[in-house]
Parts: sequence; C-alpha cells; structure tokens
Amino acid sequence: NSFHGNKMIAPKIESYSFGLMTIDGQTFRKDLIILPDRLIHDWWRENSHSLVPEDIQLVFESSPDLLIIGTGAANRMKVTDAVIQVAKDNGIELVILPTGEAWQKYNQEKDVKKVAAAFHLTC
Repeated sequence: NSFHGNKMIAPKIESYSFGLMTIDGQTFRKDLIILPDRLIHDWWRENSHSLVPEDIQLVFESSPDLLIIGTGAANRMKVTDAVIQVAKDNGIELVILPTGEAWQKYNQEKDVKKVAAAFHLTC
C-alpha cells in the first residue's frame, strides 16, 4: 500500500487468471484477502469451498463499507448464510461474484469506498 498525503491508496489489481493474481506488480498464487490497510496472502479456510464468518473475521474487524467476495474462476466457493448475516449485522455491503468479475468490481470501487475483498483464485 502507498500513502498519498494522509490518505492511503488502495492496492490495484492488475490482472487475474486461474490461480494467479497480480497486485501492484506482485504476483500471488494462493487465495488472498485485501483489507483497507493491508494484504493477507496465503489465506486459508477450514473448508476451501465453503466460506464461514471465522474465515474472514479480520475483514469484519476492519469495518469496510463494502466486501467483495470472489468465489473462484468456476464460482465453486459457496458463501454461507452466516457470512451474509454477519455482513448485514455490521452494515457492510456485500458483493459476491466469480473471481473473474470480482477483481474488476474491486478496482472500480477501491477509491470510492472503504473496500475489503476476499478472493478464491482457483476453482
């Protein structure tokens, strides 16, 4: 992340293809989370294809306005009702899309709102 004055500039996702995401010139090969103030790479979930609130506890703690979840290239990662409920309870707008669309949505919103994102990079 870089700072401009005292406002932090959100990282920019340059590209995504199956199993690969490039952010600000750095390439990642494992699932990751982008928080408003940092990047968590090598993100691990209890069940790789089912997202539960505990998997993204750090996201909820960062209090974003918007959470974008990339469910994988083939949309295989399911977001549980519990995640949707926790987001709602915390007043966090939630967008759930296949990762191929989710990263572009992130880039559109990152300078407008306080955005967090969780991306499953493979299936």
